[in-house]
Amino acid sequence: MTQVYGKVALIGLGLIASSMFWAMRRRGLAGTVSGFARSRETRDTARRIGLCDTVCDSAAEAVADADLVVLAVPVGAMGAVAEEIAPHLKPGATVTDVGSVKKTVIDTVGPHIPEGVHFVPGHPLAGTEHSGPESGFATLFDDRWCLLVPPPGADPEAVARLRLYWEGLGSFVEEMDAEHHDLVLAVTSHAPHLIAYTMVGVADDLRRVTDSEVIKYSAAGFRDFTRIAASDPTMWRDVFLNNKEATLEILGRFTEELFALQRAIRTGDGDHLHAYFTRTRAIRRGIIQAGQDTDAPDFGRKKVER
Repeated sequence: MTQVYGKVALIGLGLIASSMFWAMRRRGLAGTVSGFARSRETRDTARRIGLCDTVCDSAAEAVADADLVVLAVPVGAMGAVAEEIAPHLKPGATVTDVGSVKKTVIDTVGPHIPEGVHFVPGHPLAGTEHSGPESGFATLFDDRWCLLVPPPGADPEAVARLRLYWEGLGSFVEEMDAEHHDLVLAVTSHAPHLIAYTMVGVADDLRRVTDSEVIKYSAAGFRDFTRIAASDPTMWRDVFLNNKEATLEILGRFTEELFALQRAIRTGDGDHLHAYFTRTRAIRRGIIQAGQDTDAPDFGRKKVER
């Protein structure tokens, strides 16, 4: 793979940004990579493990002369970060992000992007329950989807270059409008996370089941809920606060389905339950056949050595 950008700046150095760095280094996609994180502890860790060619002590320093700037901070912080770096962006540079919500990001970041700088929001559909600079690995994006959400009037060359970059990181790439993206993610990610948090919370509140029993006898279903519910709390707080409409719509549909299943169980309607589970089982098989998961107990998400 050839170099796509001369300099890439990573603002935020958690799982996604650190994985981007290792993937860039694997494929030679960038000449140099600078990084910045608010926490001094995170910056010190990044320097210790060799994450980024240069770890800067300010966002302004990190984005100076960068051809691509990646906002890898919680969605709720992106507007303030964009305002902070705006005066220091190089003309012709591209600003993108990796947030799980797109409409709010466009609304809060877009107004701060200077004339002559391209803004192409993005969202890699890849991750684990781990966070922090030491959690990243080069193969995180391999054979996963990255959705690009260019706003109206976005420069086609800037979009094409960013697509090439994400393909170089290992991703399949598709473009999507912001509202549709937020609805799709409410179905595939946001609502499932909220349900997982709720189920783990219910287990914690159910005092007739002790903590030791929850841990010792965790079957696959509950264990997988806990994996999801271990995700970064700040990130997910911001996701739900910034994708309210779509998440609430899906949760409303979920509640209706749940009531129907409750009724089937109460009335002994085995035919309804069997038909429902048969349909949902087929969806799971489709996900595996599409190469977006495995049937292994660990979901194919074991950490790969850098």
